[in-house]
Amino acid sequence: MPWTYAKAGVDIKKEQGVVKALSAEMTRIKELKGFSGLFELPFDTQHLLAISTDGVGSKVLIAAELNKWDTISIDCIAMNVNDVYCVGATPIAFVDYLAMEKPDELIAAEIGKGLEEGARIADISIVGGETAILPELVNDLDLSGTCVGYVSKDRVIRGEKIEIGDLVLGLKSSGIHSNGLTLARKVIEAAGLDYNSPFEYNPSISIGEELLTPTRIYTEVLELLERCEVHGLAHITGSGFLKLRRITYLGFDIHDPLVPNDIFKFIQELGNITDEEMYKTFNMGMGFAVVIPKSEEQEAIRVTGGKIVGEVVERARGIKVGDVKLEV
Repeated sequence: MPWTYAKAGVDIKKEQGVVKALSAEMTRIKELKGFSGLFELPFDTQHLLAISTDGVGSKVLIAAELNKWDTISIDCIAMNVNDVYCVGATPIAFVDYLAMEKPDELIAAEIGKGLEEGARIADISIVGGETAILPELVNDLDLSGTCVGYVSKDRVIRGEKIEIGDLVLGLKSSGIHSNGLTLARKVIEAAGLDYNSPFEYNPSISIGEELLTPTRIYTEVLELLERCEVHGLAHITGSGFLKLRRITYLGFDIHDPLVPNDIFKFIQELGNITDEEMYKTFNMGMGFAVVIPKSEEQEAIRVTGGKIVGEVVERARGIKVGDVKLEV
């Protein structure tokens, strides 16, 4: 039988139910529109603060298999910074949370190297964090963080300006990033492969090293926001292209998608996974999507090096990638 994300242990629909149940009990929760929360400061009427929190997920298990810890912390910063970009905000500060099964100074030092590199790329400051030793709760370790940014009130990107006919600009991913690793791991392990085995599409590295390629930090988005009119921004993470639903009720026709990275071809062939499931689970080569008016096409491509992959369509047409319908 073909592998699915749910079969691997992650059911996106059930996860959404958990989020709804959690939110329903919080009377002080603010409505979340987009990928980051936004809130006002009592002493600044011109700006909003954006805040996002996320972790590395089961990518930690690959790091443990290879005993390579210097890249997952880049993922940690990337997952948060990229979400802050999605509301048009500039990230400025980050705090990390490292929970370990037992104290290990060597691992902590390697994670620190990655945090430093991620912060350098994103041009942010790491202003604090927390470390916990939890032998009864954690195997190996867990890593997450929170990023704060700022945006002028009149430059917030919420998706309200998106309209039928707008173009979708796709920005290339560096690989699997930090989502869908549960499905990827189950497929690889079920096939009896070793993470230290050569990756068949690039035998100079191992399967594990390919999976540990850090998530891209899309710093070019900040220049794009300065130079072009932007109607919507989406970080393509868990649930894949369905993340486009976060920015508009309208539909999407991704008629010329970016070519998926080799890791996705490898996982799909190994697990006999359908195209629909792949696009509902992974970024499939497009780690970030930008919705722009047609008039901004050439400048947006010049600034980002991205590619026009599709356009916004009527809601009734849902989300379509090539010939694959993800939803109606």
